[in-house]
Amino acid sequence: VKFNNCAGNKGVRYETNSLDFKVRADGTLFAAHQLQVPLKPLVLRVTAWDPQSLGRRETMVRFLVAEKSQHNGHKPKGRRTVPGDLAQQQSDTLLPWRQHQSPNGLRRQKRDWVIPPINVPENSRGPFPQQLVRIRSDKDKEIHIRYSITGVGADQPPMEVFSIDPVSGRMYVTRPMDREERASYHLRAHAVDMNGNKVENPIDLYIYVIDMNDNRPEFINQVYNGSVDEGSKPGTYVMTVTANDADDSTTANGMVRYRIVTQTPQSPSQNIFTINSETGDIVTVAAGLDREKVQQYIVIVQATDMEGNLNYGLSNTATAIITVTDVNDNPPEFTTSTVSRWDRVLGSQLHFTRYSGLAGTGWSGSRVWSPLGFSRPTGHREKMQHFAVAVDYEMNRAFMLTVMVSNQAPLASGIQMSFQSTAGVTISVTDVNEAPYFPTNHKLIRLEEGVPMGTVLTTFSAVDPDRFMQQAVRYSKLSDPANWLNINATNGQITTAAVLDRESDYIKNNVYEATFLAADNGIPPASGTGTLQIYLIDINDNAPELLPKEAQICEKPNLNVINITAADADIDPNVGPFVFELPSVPSAVRKNWTITRLNGDYAQLSLRIMYLEAGVYDVPIIVTDSGNPPLYNTSVIKVKVCPCDENGDCTTIGAVAAAGLGTGAIIAILICIIILLTMVLLFVVWMKRREKERHTKQLLIDPEDDVRDNILKYDEEGGGEEDQDYDLSQLQQPETMDHMLNKTPGVRRVDERPIGAEPQYPIRPVIPHPGDIGDFINEGLRAADNDPTAPPYDSLLVFDYEGSGSTAGSVSSLNSSSSGDQDYDYLNDWGPRFKKLADMYGGGEED
Repeated sequence: VKFNNCAGNKGVRYETNSLDFKVRADGTLFAAHQLQVPLKPLVLRVTAWDPQSLGRRETMVRFLVAEKSQHNGHKPKGRRTVPGDLAQQQSDTLLPWRQHQSPNGLRRQKRDWVIPPINVPENSRGPFPQQLVRIRSDKDKEIHIRYSITGVGADQPPMEVFSIDPVSGRMYVTRPMDREERASYHLRAHAVDMNGNKVENPIDLYIYVIDMNDNRPEFINQVYNGSVDEGSKPGTYVMTVTANDADDSTTANGMVRYRIVTQTPQSPSQNIFTINSETGDIVTVAAGLDREKVQQYIVIVQATDMEGNLNYGLSNTATAIITVTDVNDNPPEFTTSTVSRWDRVLGSQLHFTRYSGLAGTGWSGSRVWSPLGFSRPTGHREKMQHFAVAVDYEMNRAFMLTVMVSNQAPLASGIQMSFQSTAGVTISVTDVNEAPYFPTNHKLIRLEEGVPMGTVLTTFSAVDPDRFMQQAVRYSKLSDPANWLNINATNGQITTAAVLDRESDYIKNNVYEATFLAADNGIPPASGTGTLQIYLIDINDNAPELLPKEAQICEKPNLNVINITAADADIDPNVGPFVFELPSVPSAVRKNWTITRLNGDYAQLSLRIMYLEAGVYDVPIIVTDSGNPPLYNTSVIKVKVCPCDENGDCTTIGAVAAAGLGTGAIIAILICIIILLTMVLLFVVWMKRREKERHTKQLLIDPEDDVRDNILKYDEEGGGEEDQDYDLSQLQQPETMDHMLNKTPGVRRVDERPIGAEPQYPIRPVIPHPGDIGDFINEGLRAADNDPTAPPYDSLLVFDYEGSGSTAGSVSSLNSSSSGDQDYDYLNDWGPRFKKLADMYGGGEED
């Protein structure tokens, strides 16, 4: 048994749950004495425990007990033994399952073989499928066996990397392998009969992919940055570069070695740095690093696998940028030892030279005598811009200084030079006009809000530092956002110009801030500013406001209530707790509504009665704060009362009703909508019916326009045709009608002038048959259908010719029959178009 406690297994002890077996320190399990083991599986529990950590681990060991099958060195007849070297694939056939014949002829299962791993080289070029091994059972001589494999690479992703011939048991690899993608596969081989019954126990197959050198070393970074102090001794560590190879690190394919290819610049020598070939550590190998000469080196590093063999290994390169850092090896020096300057106030300039160190590091300026300091330059050769402390003519008119410059850190070892330099400085101060200043800036005062206009708040005066100049100071406002303040121009007295309101938008954290200007009359004039802060103490000057302004509630009392609160622009103690009340007038408010107080800031408004008609109600509520004296306000909340569903939510109809429409109005609107839809439907039906009638009565001429079938009623009749002055020339036949002469006889249009002799119409019988009218209409319809030049039946017809005469004579010559024997009853059979004529002549004799 194998055990690992991650500490070298020192002191680990093994125990078993059987007195017949023991375990040595190396994990070997052995029999403690000679014993007879029964022919059945034997299971032992082995415990490993560490006396130091008192940790315990257990595992189970199973023995497959087998009877000896060979006596006196003879092999059993009828069975072929499988030599052990067969597992080394000498014949590429594995017999992982073995059977032994007992003396009484019964077979019993022997212990399964442990199949050695199968090695497959990666990146094989095939051809594929490529056979790996053949697996078979010695039972295949007795029955037909089918082989299969399962596991990752067979029936699990990646699928079908390995396959097996179910009949012969030959196992193949179907494509090139990549060890970097997957280094090993664990499969299980199965043997079943033709019915799918298990013949042998599954056998584990381990397939390892043999690594090939197919990956170059890859640096973690393409550019590495490091630094080393100038003047460093040989062997000083600089930096580490690292390259990783995806190949197997336990073989030469993944063993990376480093070397330096080039170094730029090659000063003071071409081999300033070296690299550890195995770890990638870059160190100095020679002295002479000087930042003032070379500030940066660029080193090209190469990583090669195959343990650095340039002939067979793969290589890659990276860049190492090594910066030489400065050390304190040069002291600063002044260029002159004495400086004399006349200056008005600030800025006496000292020239100096600094030879070493980055700008602003490694050195400092200091004074030997004088209460003054100076600012530090920022370059190698610069000017001192100003003194750190402002000089004052009224205090000191001249200064004599001894200035020393030195390094903050001591010089590097081996530097034999003074680490400091001194210079004398004489400074004379010239008086200039200085700006007035406010001694107390920012000035804070406290007062209550609401003070009346014209109240004196404070005096905000400034001081002129020029004691030797007789100057006057004038005051003015620079910033007064709300225009609440006035300032006296001569003495700086501040008064109110308006009532101060703490609730104004110009107040921040109860403080109002204004800025004032103090200017003298010097040459040139100078001015200074001061800020006045007024802390306003709150008074109860704002009545509370009810929130929310609108709400909705169900028309029947239930759990649906309205939560109300109040907002007060004041602060404690002039706000809550609030008192919520319903006014007594109008009386319907307290009759319909009630208020329940929850706490000092919230209350609930609900219905008092069992039902309230849907609508919008203005409910006045009196809210009183806790100020001294208290203030109250009557606020109106618009409450929409609406019908609700079982969940307490307003229904759609209820929401409309709550908007101000009663039930009657809603019903009237619905009825109007129904009537409008009905009218639209009837109009559509009428239009469709009219269209259908027009299609069923398609005539060449609209019956209303056919003068032959209609009796025209004239409201006014003249004295006859002889009395009318008509121009009948427009009705005569044109002179040339040659284009119409070739037309087929008997076919013409009703709006066309007849050509040739007028046809003689047969004389109708005295009592015409009603069918003649229908024949007449059908004849005209056939004429129009057969005439290719006839216009459509619904086009405009122009009647410009009425014929040359009539065989019936003039209508003016008609007179009543004196016989009275004429019967006009047949006119009733001609249809509704002749009904008027039938009424005129069939009604009896005229008086």
